[in-house]
Amino acid sequence: MRLVGRISDWNDDKGYGFVAPHDGGARAFVHIKAFQAGSRRPVAGDLISYEATQDQKGRTNAVNVRFAGQRIAEPKVRPARSGGLRNIPRRTLAVMALLGVAAAAAVGWVPVLVTVLYVVLSLASFLVYWWDKDAANAKAWRTSEGTLHLLDLLGGWPGALVAQQQFRHKTAKASFQTVFWITVVLNIAGMGAAVASGAAAEVSRMMLGL
Repeated sequence: MRLVGRISDWNDDKGYGFVAPHDGGARAFVHIKAFQAGSRRPVAGDLISYEATQDQKGRTNAVNVRFAGQRIAEPKVRPARSGGLRNIPRRTLAVMALLGVAAAAAVGWVPVLVTVLYVVLSLASFLVYWWDKDAANAKAWRTSEGTLHLLDLLGGWPGALVAQQQFRHKTAKASFQTVFWITVVLNIAGMGAAVASGAAAEVSRMMLGL
């Protein structure tokens, strides 16, 4: 059964808000992804129709949302894209990156410390993304995007790629993804420079004796 209500407390930066049903009852959480494809950005006060579901914690969520009077759009079939990194799952990219670093360390191209740092920071980044996703669902205190980007810049980006795919977190926000990929490029460039200059090897000898 479809319900009718008005949006309130809409946070456009985070892409979610609440809807209060006209017939009374508990208001429902509504996310931008719940709206019909091709819909405009909602604002507080918009009249919408929706279906109500319960999540695992018993909270009411609005799904299959459309604006009052909006017709149901026929789904568009997008042609498959061939080639390019977009067709490679983020988890696969992360595994390829970590295996590549490990292989380079095994043959002596990069210090062992580089592999250790990428693994440790990737694990840390994965856990922070996971925590932030749970906090978003629970409407609790969130980890700042600056903290996430800092972890990725330091070398945690492979773990971030896994977390983004695993939890479907931060993948739809274009501004976040732009900065994320910039941190990836900067990290790779910085690590490459550190290895080429011998700085990475010197730090590795100091810390690990290798």
